[in-house]
Amino acid sequence: MTGLVELAYTTGGGVIGAVLTNYFAKHQERRQLRADAHGWIHKMTAISIRVRGIELGAPPRAPEGTRSLSVTSELGVKAILDDGSDAHRALREAFAGLSTAVLAAGMPRRVMDFAGGAQERVLEAEVILLADRCAGGVLGADVDQLVRATHEYQTAAVRMLLAMLWHPWRTRLRLRGWLRALRADVAVLHELRQSAVDVLTRPRHANALHDHLDPDGRHRQAWRTAPAGR
Repeated sequence: MTGLVELAYTTGGGVIGAVLTNYFAKHQERRQLRADAHGWIHKMTAISIRVRGIELGAPPRAPEGTRSLSVTSELGVKAILDDGSDAHRALREAFAGLSTAVLAAGMPRRVMDFAGGAQERVLEAEVILLADRCAGGVLGADVDQLVRATHEYQTAAVRMLLAMLWHPWRTRLRLRGWLRALRADVAVLHELRQSAVDVLTRPRHANALHDHLDPDGRHRQAWRTAPAGR
């Protein structure tokens, strides 16, 4: 007959073994989820690098009230990647993948939102830069300031997300201050972005942009004949 001490040792060993197995399995799963999120961040970052140019898109739209629009909507353009696909669509798909990975890993959604938003702002800055070149360089040094500030913001936001992914407890201690600094940066970027868009949407500059992208006017003719609301 198995003694009580032996039975307790055997049972206890089985319980401890099960706990350790479960712990290491969950640890490996968390590492995989974090690696997946890391991969999606790289994909999102690569999108703005892969932009080959801009084309005319849907007719330009003006913001209504306090509602903001994307740069492409206000300028009437779309960003095209090196494979011919739409850059903003690719960014949305990558952000959906990042969202799944980050939330599954148990990371705060606001951290993900800042990192994803930073990638969108970099893409918009690239669109503004390309649109400015097509319009004749009307923004001057302001566009360089916008691009530089946007990339600095992207670096800070992505660094925060990666720190939260790989060192969550340590990062949580400084998260509030980190978010406060990023919110201040967003406010500055919004002003820079809006100032640039205000210049590019002035009739003279908008016409120069559209003439460059649509020299024969065929695309703009389609704008005029398209049903309202499209």
